[in-house]
Amino acid sequence: MQPFRAIAVFYHVARLNSIVGAAAQLNVTPSAVSQQLKALEEQIGTALITRRGRNVGLTEAGERYFEMISDKVEGIMRATDAIQGRQQQATLVIRATPTISSKWLLPRLTRFMERLPDTNLRIDGSNEPVDFTRNNVDLEIRHGLGGWPGLYTEPLTEERFVPVCAPDMAAAASLMPAEVLRLPRIRSVKAQVQWSAWAEAQGLGAAPEARLSFDRSHMAIDAACLGYGVALESELMIEAELASGRLVVPVARTPLLRVATQWLVCPRSHLRRHRVTRLIEWLREEAADWRQSSPAENVEYLK
Repeated sequence: MQPFRAIAVFYHVARLNSIVGAAAQLNVTPSAVSQQLKALEEQIGTALITRRGRNVGLTEAGERYFEMISDKVEGIMRATDAIQGRQQQATLVIRATPTISSKWLLPRLTRFMERLPDTNLRIDGSNEPVDFTRNNVDLEIRHGLGGWPGLYTEPLTEERFVPVCAPDMAAAASLMPAEVLRLPRIRSVKAQVQWSAWAEAQGLGAAPEARLSFDRSHMAIDAACLGYGVALESELMIEAELASGRLVVPVARTPLLRVATQWLVCPRSHLRRHRVTRLIEWLREEAADWRQSSPAENVEYLK
């Protein structure tokens, strides 16, 4: 019979990909962790861990073993906490930019809590990319165009960028494209699609400089709702504003400017965590549902 302590030590090392991290979580020395791993490997008769300098990985046998024991170890830990009267729910940590956190993720959290009732969620609203070797984050929704080596990346969904303004500034589908550029315009500095691309796709040449600029899209969206100008924004971020009528698309036809700018990002080792994979599955479903019901579906796009 394998000693549970050694199995638990292996579980923490495999989950964190770190002997030092597991030692800190278990409140023991890294040397003690290494000794427990060695004893478990000798008893099982095969190597479970590979060491590459300070980095730790799993062998093929270690991967299979972790998959077989993780749910059982977590169940024992929850049962122990319950008997001792401690908090029973696990916590998932997501980092996402303030804009997608407030504009897209927050309205959907009721369904998340229904799907994973035994899991607490902490949202870290930050524009700084996660350093997964230093930050305690399970999954990041990262803004950008992808291509982060060494990490698992998956686009959340493709988005379309459309001009939007308050209905008091211009009614829906009431303007010609050139008239949009004569309105006060709002720029999201970090957006992946800028007014210059929209103007070029409309055949209008260079776009005049925007009157207001923000380094956070949620501020640009709020400014457009307040009537300060017309913003070029991702439909992913303006779902509620379009649905409520606080924002409208002032042109009847707009170029199809489509790109994935929000990505699910984590180390591949995090995909071994059952709750992380369930979270990713939930986000996929939410993105698919959003795609089918986006208020911007009624806009005619020029291809």
